[in-house]
Amino acid sequence: MRLESLIKLKDALDYMETQMEERLNIEEIAKVACMSTFHFQRMFQMLTGFTVAEYIRKRKLTLAAQELAATAIKVLDLSLKYGYDSPESFSKAFRKIHGITPSEARIEGVNLKAFPRITFNLSLKGDKEMDYRIEEKPTFTVIGKMLHTTCKNGENLQNIPRFWEESNQNGTVDELMDMAVDDKSLGICFDMNFDTEEFSYMIACRAKANATSETYTIREVPALKWAVFTNIGPVPTTLQKTIARVYQEWFPATGFEHSGGPDMEVYDSGDIFADDYKTEIWVPIIKK
Repeated sequence: MRLESLIKLKDALDYMETQMEERLNIEEIAKVACMSTFHFQRMFQMLTGFTVAEYIRKRKLTLAAQELAATAIKVLDLSLKYGYDSPESFSKAFRKIHGITPSEARIEGVNLKAFPRITFNLSLKGDKEMDYRIEEKPTFTVIGKMLHTTCKNGENLQNIPRFWEESNQNGTVDELMDMAVDDKSLGICFDMNFDTEEFSYMIACRAKANATSETYTIREVPALKWAVFTNIGPVPTTLQKTIARVYQEWFPATGFEHSGGPDMEVYDSGDIFADDYKTEIWVPIIKK
């Protein structure tokens, strides 16, 4: 099953390469991968470190730079060819990637950036077991502090640990635990938007009944089925590795997909840098 899933992802990459001169149609790409649209986008991001939109954008601008350097094609024609509404929007995106304008890319000897196509190494590992359990939970209420962040260039991987550090230092986590029904703090990813490559991350706890606050945000986590994975070791290093294994190994080996609900980390009290520190990763799932 895992090899078949990786082959489907490779097919989707091959298909994307044929669409570089077309408008991005994520639904069609997900169909090639035989996955739901949300699950494909989440899988792609976790496996490659890029959102689908970011990957295609960088590939298009790599190909555009090669054409500018090797042909006399007009910037207007090139911008339309790669799906931009105007030369201005194309030039802005081009400069962001290459650090120069499209016109400057024609200068002999100028440095251009090349973003190569991603390839998957089709191999079976599975040399280490993954312990997990399936749980169904009714709707519950959380209270916490929200951070709006982006997946672009892996910014979330720096922003979220910094957010936790600041919240621990300024007393936010302690205040939240005073409003909690148990001794567990939560990290929750809400409102994933793959079009804008942004989402909200909430440091939270399960709220007591009828909780109100003028300082903190209150949200409901809907009733969901979850796959729960135990992580042992210092945060965030081991946590990020375990999450990567969930997408690289567990999802391809099972008949489940991400449901599109919020992802959740559950933290026990204790030293998060200890080798025996325990964390749980809750991933919302549906049967494929």
